[in-house]
Amino acid sequence: MKRLITLFAVVLFTTGLTAQNVVPGGKETIKIKGFVGATMFLQDQSFKFGNGQNAEWANPPAHTDNKWFHGFDVRNTRLTLVFNGPEITKGWKLGGVIEMDFFGGELGSSVFAAQMPMPRLRLAYADFVHNNLRIRMGQAWTPMFGNVPVSVSHIAFPLGYGSAGFVGWRFPGIYLYWGLNSKESAVNIRMDAALFTGSWNGPGNNNNFLNAGNFGTPQMEVKFNFIAKSWTVYVVGHYDQKNLAPVNTTYESKLTGTAFELGAKFHSGGFLAQGNFYTGKNIGQQFGAITQVQDTSLDLHSMGGWVQIGYVFNKKLGVYGFLGGENVNHDDAVALFTSPRTKHLLYNFMVDYKLGAVTLGVEWLHSNLTYATKGGARADDGYNDNTLGGNQFSLSCLYKF
Repeated sequence: MKRLITLFAVVLFTTGLTAQNVVPGGKETIKIKGFVGATMFLQDQSFKFGNGQNAEWANPPAHTDNKWFHGFDVRNTRLTLVFNGPEITKGWKLGGVIEMDFFGGELGSSVFAAQMPMPRLRLAYADFVHNNLRIRMGQAWTPMFGNVPVSVSHIAFPLGYGSAGFVGWRFPGIYLYWGLNSKESAVNIRMDAALFTGSWNGPGNNNNFLNAGNFGTPQMEVKFNFIAKSWTVYVVGHYDQKNLAPVNTTYESKLTGTAFELGAKFHSGGFLAQGNFYTGKNIGQQFGAITQVQDTSLDLHSMGGWVQIGYVFNKKLGVYGFLGGENVNHDDAVALFTSPRTKHLLYNFMVDYKLGAVTLGVEWLHSNLTYATKGGARADDGYNDNTLGGNQFSLSCLYKF
């Protein structure tokens, strides 16, 4: 028994020594970063995309009993591997990123499933860099994914994402980032251009490249960034075309998606003001139109925007206010869906405090959703406009490493 204990101690000791080194497969260096995000929350209404850290809008039907429920959510937790590669040819350098979090669903459906969230891939790309030019291949954020609201609880699903003017998503494709002037200029100008895979909710197999988004024109976007020391402004244009005909037919049923986005950010000392505005049609795959996707060739127009203002006192105590909204064309929506979401307002107020690598935050989130149902209250089309409110209070801890 003594020999067994001694052997076990030696194994533990040597494993601890060797585990301190991360050896890459080639000449590159690896940087490991990420964070642990934990949120305790209290809600009076069910939300979509889910409750807790991914709540975005109050989800009908309403809770008629006015009961509050609570939970503890850690799915924001994220791990990122950054690869800084060597020079592959004269003037060209290689790099890459792999990133994941734990919003991939739960392992099974047992009483223990909620405590076993599964990982999901977020980013996976390789970069080829030469001076002011970066070519990226793989799954990355599209140019429409711009400014991100500050929050300690809503990180993987930021405030207003798919619900109040925040649009954009990550797709596999080819991305180009090109600095158009000198890095020493007072205002740097960068063009981002991307060609990436299409996406839509059928017809066809959504998980095997056989859906409508893969039988039309691929998604494409162009973005111009104007970057100064204390402010940034960007404009984005989007175009795609889906073919809604089944993949085993010869006829075509085209649905064109377009969008325009404008964003800006200003920061000076502890003060921050940021936001964006978009308008477009048929961009549910980019989280537009309060994340609604139709299955016909009829258009669905929408617009939305958000603004956040905050101030950090002594680099520790921060106070932030967020307001976002989105409107979907009512006539389009009722022609396409049985109970469409037509309008949404989202409010969020946060106080956070930084303790080195740890941030503690208290937030109040309020959602006010308008949705239409067939009922006859509207004289012109026979649809009722219903409203549903929901609240979430949260206490979060974010540890970055």
